[in-house]
Amino acid sequence: MTATILSANLPPSAFSAEPLPPRAGVGLKAQHVDDILAANDGKGADIGFFEVHAENYMGAGGKPHDQLRRIRERYPLSVHGVGMSIGGAQPIDPEHLARFKAVVEHYQPGMVSEHLAWSTHDDVFYNDLLPLPYTDETLQMVVEHVDEVQNAIGRQILIENPSTYVTFAESAWNEFEFMKEVAKRAGCGLLFDVNNVYISATNHDYSPEAYIDAYPLEYVQEIHLAGHASDRDDDGNPLLIDAHDRPVSSDVWTLYRRTLARTGPLPSLIEWDNDVPEWPVLEAEAATAGQILGSNRVRPETAQQLA
Repeated sequence: MTATILSANLPPSAFSAEPLPPRAGVGLKAQHVDDILAANDGKGADIGFFEVHAENYMGAGGKPHDQLRRIRERYPLSVHGVGMSIGGAQPIDPEHLARFKAVVEHYQPGMVSEHLAWSTHDDVFYNDLLPLPYTDETLQMVVEHVDEVQNAIGRQILIENPSTYVTFAESAWNEFEFMKEVAKRAGCGLLFDVNNVYISATNHDYSPEAYIDAYPLEYVQEIHLAGHASDRDDDGNPLLIDAHDRPVSSDVWTLYRRTLARTGPLPSLIEWDNDVPEWPVLEAEAATAGQILGSNRVRPETAQQLA
C-alpha cells in the first residue's frame, strides 16, 4: 500500500529563504514556543535562529505547523533531517524524500542538513543513527544519495559528522578524509558537531584536538553543540553516549573555541532533545555560545585579507 504524502498538502510558502546569521541558535521544542515569543515584552527571545527536525513536520497541518509558522515569521530556520538514511545501502525512500522536500519548500530554511548515517534496512526503520564503513564503495553510495537529495530539493545540503561507538575493520578512509571527499564530489557542505567529535575521540582513544586540526573546516557552514552521558564499556574503559539531555560539557566548549579559531563565527546550534529543561536553561546555553562567538568575529582568512 502506498502511503499518502501528507505534507504535499501544505499551502504555498509565505516565506523567503534567508541565510542563518553567525549567531547561536536553539533546537525548537513545542513547550517553549509561547515563552520564546512572549520574551522581551513580546518582541521575542534574542536567539539567532531555530532548528527543527524535518520528520516532525511531515504531516499536513495542525498545532506543530501553527507553532513553527509563528516562529518562522520572526526567526531564520534550519531544517535538520534524521531519517533519510544517507549512508544506507538501499535507495533513498522516494516518499520520505517527497515529504522532506515539501517541508523545505514551505518553510524556506537558511540551511538544510542530514546525517552521515543509516537507519533503514528493507522495510525496517531503526530509531538510531548507525555508522557506516569508510570504503570506496560506501563513499560512492553516499555521494549518489547526497546528489539525489540535492537535486530533489534544488539546493545544497550539509552532512553531519557522526558520533560512533564502534569502528569497521574494512574502513579505508579516515573519517575526516571521507567527509572532505563527500563534500568535494557531491558539492555539499558540512555540519560540524563538536560534541560528536569529543564522543568518538573518547570512545576510540584518539585526540579530538588532532581531529579538529585535520578536519576540512573550510566546508563547514553550521556547528552543533550538545551534552553527552558518561558510562563504561565491558572492559571498564570510558564510553560516552550522545544523549542530548544535559548542558554542553566544559571539554566540548574548549573544542568549540578551537574550532572557531580556525573558522571564525558560524551559526551554532544548542541541541537538547531528551529531558528537555525549561526555556531559560536553553537560553543560557545559547548565551554561552554567543559569548564565545563574539570573541571570534571574523573568519581567519578574512582577517588575513584585511591585514
